[in-house]
Amino acid sequence: MTASVAEAGETGETGQTGGTRDTGTPQDLTDRFLEVRAMTEQLAQPLSAEDQTVQSMPDVSPTKWHRAHTTWFFETFLLGEHQPGYTPVDPAYAYLFNSYYEAVGPRHARPERGLLSRPGIDEIAAYREKVDDSMVGFLGRDLHPVAGRLVTLGLNHEQQHQELLLMDIKHVLGANPTEPAYRPACPQPAAAAAASKTATPPEWIEHPGGIVAMGHEGEGEDGAFAFDNETPVHDTLLTPFAIRPTLVTCGEWLAFVADDGYERPELWMSDGWGTVRTQGWDAPEYWRQCGDGTWKVHTLTGTRPVDPAEPVCHVSWYEADAYARWAGCRLPTEAEWETVATSRSPARARSVAGLDIGDLTGDGRGLHPRAPGDTDADPEQWTGAVWQWTASSYGPYPGFQPAAGAVGEYNGKFMVNQQALRGGACVTPAGHTRLTYRNFFYPSSRWPFCGLRLAVDR
Repeated sequence: MTASVAEAGETGETGQTGGTRDTGTPQDLTDRFLEVRAMTEQLAQPLSAEDQTVQSMPDVSPTKWHRAHTTWFFETFLLGEHQPGYTPVDPAYAYLFNSYYEAVGPRHARPERGLLSRPGIDEIAAYREKVDDSMVGFLGRDLHPVAGRLVTLGLNHEQQHQELLLMDIKHVLGANPTEPAYRPACPQPAAAAAASKTATPPEWIEHPGGIVAMGHEGEGEDGAFAFDNETPVHDTLLTPFAIRPTLVTCGEWLAFVADDGYERPELWMSDGWGTVRTQGWDAPEYWRQCGDGTWKVHTLTGTRPVDPAEPVCHVSWYEADAYARWAGCRLPTEAEWETVATSRSPARARSVAGLDIGDLTGDGRGLHPRAPGDTDADPEQWTGAVWQWTASSYGPYPGFQPAAGAVGEYNGKFMVNQQALRGGACVTPAGHTRLTYRNFFYPSSRWPFCGLRLAVDR
């Protein structure tokens, strides 16, 4: 997200004060609302009450909390503000399920969300149903433009939490010594992976530099939605560079591990090296070394051997930066990434592929990054595989202004000490990502679906 994949600054969920024009007829908006809300419930369906309550670390939120918080958003910002006479389902939920909106009121401590054995998942389901019923009635009448924009905002907010839900439950299940699967395992696409392994690496993409425009127009002619941190459009100066058209793979990362990449302090930023030593990192998150020296990886569909052809995933910015240095390269800046990605995939600049219902009801292969030869998506994988770390600190664009009111807290106050990511992951909901989309995490974060591509100066 989802930076966002943090609940803005908490878990990577990016800001939510974007623009959108008329969202269509009341029935169109109602259908979209019900579609997004149903997707969240489908994501939670495979999980037991115990699964949905566990909080495996402070950065992770329980599944049932995500389900409740996204409901709280609609109840608080739509029904509470724009539905005369609305009575909250339970006044205590305003405290339990507020994430970080200081202007709304006090909230339950984030690291203690896993202590909430009650309300249980049945009560959360009832809460969602009651709010959904009220929202359907609300959406059935003519909405003030402000309310219409808030509905669209709330739907994008819920999509961010859908990604967070999968990130978080993967960490929960990965912390279990038996490494249970979120959903049944599927066959590994060995043939496609083998084809990718033997493919000739493509030429690097050269860029001459110069002044380029970056960012999203916001509420422009096409009315496309964007979060406020994607705006405004502004000029930036690039010096000549080249960027790799493919992501760093697990096979390439295995070479880094074999060359003692995690044991060489000269490759690491000081904070990164301290984190490696303190945390005992020797490979990406969810990788486990077997007795014969091979590696396996825990995925949402179970534990299996590491596929050298797949994009490496679940590495921190510290690791990505160290790998780039080891490879004699660097990470691209946000401006470099967006400029090249847009030129390579102009038709995908607005709405791109990602997680959909087929990934939940089909073979489940979309729940893990796939090798370029094993997907019909963009072979260069600018989007839809892994979030890609950049060399850019997450900060405001020139001219950025947070929105007024509580929703204005979403982005601006988190623009410090975090790194920007681009591209969206396999678990980012379909159509939710744009090439201007900015996610953000702390440089030590590894539980998001994060990888990298490389750049060099020319």
